[in-house]
Amino acid sequence: MKFKSLLVVGALVSLNVVAADEPKVDPVTETGIVKITWQDVDSYRDVKAVSDIQSRYEKRTFETLTKNLNKEAAKHFKPNQTLEMVVTDVDLAGDVRPTFGATTNDLRVIKDLYPPRMTFSYKVLDGDQVIVAGDEKLTDMSFMHTTGIRSDKPLSYESKMLADWLKKSITPQL
Repeated sequence: MKFKSLLVVGALVSLNVVAADEPKVDPVTETGIVKITWQDVDSYRDVKAVSDIQSRYEKRTFETLTKNLNKEAAKHFKPNQTLEMVVTDVDLAGDVRPTFGATTNDLRVIKDLYPPRMTFSYKVLDGDQVIVAGDEKLTDMSFMHTTGIRSDKPLSYESKMLADWLKKSITPQL
């Protein structure tokens, strides 16, 4: 009986070693005219889940940011134009703090001290032709003092930062 148990344990360990050798695929989200590749997610400064499974939280976060950016881009882009981005770092607004057993979840504390940040490269395409391209390192230091923002919506600070970038930096070049 011990021999069978050792075989089962050995098989499980070898499966974990094989799974660990597989390269992690960068997630890609695409909604409408916006396509975003989220490169090397494990090295991001802060996309920490506070009350969810990390992988599910990341997926929902990336999909929400893509959807919100698409809404804004659709207002400003001409037909046949698309936006492709490769995000290399994300730091969500706020900071995750442990509750030390008071609850099962950590808390995200939103203060001026912890602004949203994002680093990415982008290109705007008209069909297959690149019409605008560049690299950005965004930070919204006044994210809590912006009028008209509803902070009860998920990722509202990050979405507003991206929408402002699109309006101020990309739209004039189109």
